[in-house]
Amino acid sequence: MVAIFKRLKKGLSKSRTNITEKITTAIKRSPKLDEVFWEDLEEALISSDVGFEATVEIVDKLRADAKKQRLKESADIQSLLIENISEILSVGKSKILKDDKQIIIVFGVNGTGKTTTIAKLYNLAKSKGKESILAAADTFRAAAIEQLEIWANRLSAKIVKHERGSDPAAVVYDSIKAADARNSDYVIADTAGRLHTQANLMDELKKIKRVATEKAGDYTVKTLLVLDANTGQNALVQTKLFNEALGVDEIALTKMDGTAKGGIVIAIAKEFRIPISFIGIGEGIDDIEEFDPKSFSEALFQT
Repeated sequence: MVAIFKRLKKGLSKSRTNITEKITTAIKRSPKLDEVFWEDLEEALISSDVGFEATVEIVDKLRADAKKQRLKESADIQSLLIENISEILSVGKSKILKDDKQIIIVFGVNGTGKTTTIAKLYNLAKSKGKESILAAADTFRAAAIEQLEIWANRLSAKIVKHERGSDPAAVVYDSIKAADARNSDYVIADTAGRLHTQANLMDELKKIKRVATEKAGDYTVKTLLVLDANTGQNALVQTKLFNEALGVDEIALTKMDGTAKGGIVIAIAKEFRIPISFIGIGEGIDDIEEFDPKSFSEALFQT
């Protein structure tokens, strides 16, 4: 557990440095819990993409807890801050890769690291002794099938694919049949990167989910939205649009190692109450962590 925490802390180093430096500056500026400190703390959280609503809730609760515990020094609120953040992030238990017999429909706009995340999920499941089938259901984008196939070859994974331009729902259907025949634990389906302005592609995604649900049999259908942490507040817009159109069960947040504004995790959890299940903290196949609210909060906010 210590090794995992150290890895997480290292992966979040940019965000951690950004946030802790601001908090440390606030503490040095105002050693006592005065209004200047609370204002500085608010500014530190908002500028780290925590979001206005979540920031107000966090600071109001910290004020109340500090008063209740009769704290006087600004340095004494760190443990309360970590506890508070952890509570906000505890919005539900992740089930993806936790239960057997799942069809995992993975979606998100192009450039979020979706295909790489799928490969990481496959590898993570494999490390737990689980067998998965990859479904190349992104039949829209040029080279998408080939990219997933490259990962499948590297991982010695079973992949189901059709020709480019074919019906992606049919790919998922054939993948379910193959998984059932092989008694595989998971089907992990890649889908075309979609924007809310591309109504035909969003309709295609709905069809994939509908077909998967109809043909699931003993499998449970789960939807996983992949978001790029570097997009900041735009990730909230993407979450809203996909959730309204399709329903998002869980979220994977990628490129956490590349952003200095890791607070977006808190903003998403606060606004949508959707579990953050995985975070990507590097480019390697093993650079994915199953999200734990307490460990994340400690890794991000411990000065």
